[in-house]
Amino acid sequence: MRICVVGAGAIGGFMAVKLAAAGAEVSVVIRGANLAAVRASGMKLIAGDGAESVRRLQASDRLAELGPQDVIILGMKAHQVAAVVDDVAAALGPDTTVVTTQNGIPWWYFHRHGGPYEGRQLESVDPGGVIGSRIPAERVIGCIVYPACEIAAPGVIRHIEGNRFPLGEPDGADTPRVRALADLFRRAGFKTPVLDDIRSEIWLKLWGNLSFNPISALTHATLSEICGFPPTRALAAAMMSEAQAVGEKLGVRFKVSLEKRIAGAEAVGEHKTSMLQDVESGRPIELQALVGAVLELGRITEVPTPTIANVHALAALLAATLQRQKGRLRVEPA
Repeated sequence: MRICVVGAGAIGGFMAVKLAAAGAEVSVVIRGANLAAVRASGMKLIAGDGAESVRRLQASDRLAELGPQDVIILGMKAHQVAAVVDDVAAALGPDTTVVTTQNGIPWWYFHRHGGPYEGRQLESVDPGGVIGSRIPAERVIGCIVYPACEIAAPGVIRHIEGNRFPLGEPDGADTPRVRALADLFRRAGFKTPVLDDIRSEIWLKLWGNLSFNPISALTHATLSEICGFPPTRALAAAMMSEAQAVGEKLGVRFKVSLEKRIAGAEAVGEHKTSMLQDVESGRPIELQALVGAVLELGRITEVPTPTIANVHALAALLAATLQRQKGRLRVEPA
């Protein structure tokens, strides 16, 4: 199976090395120092126990140079997808599958959703329908990312914990293509169930991300600090309660309780969310896919989301200020 990981950063690089080790013909689209390092020495993966493995991968900064693919994995963040859609569209063969790994509500959310919202476009994650017009939703298999990884150095990925990558067709069908991909993922050492309700799994992860990420970006607090401070714990719970009402209006099943979901986040400990890390590094934040999309779904379903809207407004202003100032924000000892 020929697989190209477009945006092979921490998670994408982890997937690339493991899938190559499982026998897939893997290539990566990366840039800058990472591209130079992978071309020179291959991509290195450092496991949680310190063991190292290196894979020689075909690497380029242009997808078109890598030839036709059976599977294209979109490994970048949600707000970065629109920038690569023309390259992806040009690389699609008759049977190419596109795997989406982005956090939050995906641009294809209402594809084969059924009911009154079938086929509806979400402006918050796909303004003007740019992504949907270039990557047909029929190509898509959804993937939820649970592992934690980091880029230790150019071309070097450190796996911190986790190996779960559930997959699912948008309509929940058990198709040959999703079974074949899941089999490959399992050979790579991943826990990869094939889900018949991918949206409920998306919401389970999103449930925490939509609250803890913007709260952490605004307060510079870790997960345990947010959950251990009664006012912010209550704020997160209020946001999650509003989101649950939206999700359930759309037919989503929440398989754990709200308090159990918060307790799970608290148990992670002194962890900085990805949004806080982006604020500290001066990178754009995933605000629309994680929070803005829930607001849009609230409007579509006519479910009030006042707490989510207030936190979104504050986080959006912070993001705009940092972008305008080309700056970053972090708390340091006085």
